[in-house]
Amino acid sequence: MKNKINIPTKTYLVLIVIFFAFNYFSVFANDTLPVKKDTIRIEKPWKFKMIYQLNGTQSTFVNWNAGGRNNLSIIGTISTGNYYSKGDSKWSTDLLIALGGIKYFDNLVGNSLQKTDDRIDFSSIYGQKFSKHLFFSLNTGFKTQFLSGFNLPNDSVKVSTFLAPGYINIAFGLDYIKNENFSLFASPFAFKGTIVMDQSLADAGSFGVEKASKDVNGNIVSPGRNFREEYGAYIKMKWNKALMKNIDLKSKLELFSNYTDHPENIDVNAELIILFKVNKLFSASTQFNLIYDDDIKVKDSNGNFGPRTQFKSVLGLGLHYKMAN
Repeated sequence: MKNKINIPTKTYLVLIVIFFAFNYFSVFANDTLPVKKDTIRIEKPWKFKMIYQLNGTQSTFVNWNAGGRNNLSIIGTISTGNYYSKGDSKWSTDLLIALGGIKYFDNLVGNSLQKTDDRIDFSSIYGQKFSKHLFFSLNTGFKTQFLSGFNLPNDSVKVSTFLAPGYINIAFGLDYIKNENFSLFASPFAFKGTIVMDQSLADAGSFGVEKASKDVNGNIVSPGRNFREEYGAYIKMKWNKALMKNIDLKSKLELFSNYTDHPENIDVNAELIILFKVNKLFSASTQFNLIYDDDIKVKDSNGNFGPRTQFKSVLGLGLHYKMAN
């Protein structure tokens, strides 16, 4: 499934507000912390990091026998986080924004500007220590996208858009934090909310919400719901590792099981990123994403419609800049 880019004004406003809010919070949190006047530096309870990445590829073909389409692809990513640790309390907040597209320069079908990445991923977790590596923690998260997605080449059929879907996760449980590179959170008390604010998608029952009811003539009697609640168990694992000098691996796995509706159909959201650092400004990265959600119906190449394992891989080379205290 490909996606044609159609950028509404409200998405620009959301992006600008989130970006400046996190920049302000990061600077404010670190500039207001006390430091002794002598040469001894106090460990600050607040830490922050912000990473900017801009990756791109360009391909040009002239009389190329093997075939190919002239194109230009660019993906921009902003990753930011604030971390608080003092006494027995830990609080971490992370935000990932990614947006990218590809433009084909020919007259073939599907030569419009199409998006290749589109994510807003916010998470926050607060924990209170009760043993060396264990915390009672409250884990929250929110995910959505900026732009509308279409099932090309028919670019009039919208399959997703801003807040359709949007996902809210709230879970209370135990968080095992071995070190900065590994953590495992498990909760038997988790809530998952699915938002579908686009009424046409809600009426169709997209993303598991209750679809519209119709009379015998096909007229809508009651519109589809814009929200769906689920209660179940939730697991989240994060693992980072330096594979070798200038090569870092980052991974994340999220699992959710709905207690009341087919608990055996576990929602899976996995991400694996390998970052190759060239120097302070240039880097290469490869990213793999895997998603399975029984409530998301996808049409395959044979025209069959139903839940499918979704997979995406992105390889990029470009600019990389990091700010951190």
